[in-house]
Amino acid sequence: MWSLSDLATPWCVHVAVTLGIADRIAEGVTDIGALASASQSDSDALHRVLRHLVHKGVFEEPSPGRFALNDASRGLLDPPAKLGLSLDGFGGRMGHAWGGLLQTVRTGAPAYHTVFGRPFWEDLQAHPQIAESFDALMGPGHGTPDADVLLAGDWESVRTVVDVGGGTGSLLAEILRAHPTIRGTLVDLPATVARSNEVFQRAGVADRATASGQSFFDALPAGADLYLLKSVLSDWPDGQALAILRRCAEAARPAGRVVLVNGVSPDKNGMPSPALLMMVLVGGKDRMLSEFRELARAAGLIVRASGRRASWRFIVECVPRRES
Repeated sequence: MWSLSDLATPWCVHVAVTLGIADRIAEGVTDIGALASASQSDSDALHRVLRHLVHKGVFEEPSPGRFALNDASRGLLDPPAKLGLSLDGFGGRMGHAWGGLLQTVRTGAPAYHTVFGRPFWEDLQAHPQIAESFDALMGPGHGTPDADVLLAGDWESVRTVVDVGGGTGSLLAEILRAHPTIRGTLVDLPATVARSNEVFQRAGVADRATASGQSFFDALPAGADLYLLKSVLSDWPDGQALAILRRCAEAARPAGRVVLVNGVSPDKNGMPSPALLMMVLVGGKDRMLSEFRELARAAGLIVRASGRRASWRFIVECVPRRES
């Protein structure tokens, strides 16, 4: 039980990433004194942290006071690892947010505000640097987004796509790049979509992409063929998830589709991901397909198809329910 509950190792990893220790070693700085100087840290304290990580299989100490990378610590050189683990950005928010888990379990409500003084989304708006690292963690830097989000691959009927809560537009840019006849609209908060132009320019699709800086709880751009929700509903409890789906259903009528990527699990798997971090941050959760069907129906949608793509992502396609 002690090894399961010991917090020393994860926090030592966070500290090592924040100080850029793996990068320094990769550059040839291996002596503890030089590492401490380069990272502006205390030599003795850093030495003890690194020795703990050596004991846990992260880094090596070939001779006293000299450190080297191994397979585990080389993983800390990857940009996604740095974004997710550095205490200077959103990774630090995620790490410290676990302190609110007890409050969440006792109340059933997100406890982010008890740790940081503001609810999650308000905190991102109040700290642009944290918001920027959050957008980076959610978007570019995690490999090329998989644009194949339709189960039947029937893109012939799609001329317009609205990516709802699409961050800085990395997935929408890849969809437009893969399908040159499609035009797209990115919907997210103003400060987030303001960073999308570079993404669209880099993908060569800026002439077919527009951005709508708004809340997705407000009316969405109407009349598109496809409304895409990737990893969005799992950020929200049922009430807000229902409101988002209703906005999509309203905008998609009469002939559009609403497609969800991630956040829903097939019933045969028994249980969806516990999504504990999302529970603490925003009260979100993944949902079983049967549970989602009821939510979709209440929003005016019918689940038309569901299944996994080659990427193993679970996708759900919905259409607006006909008015009786």
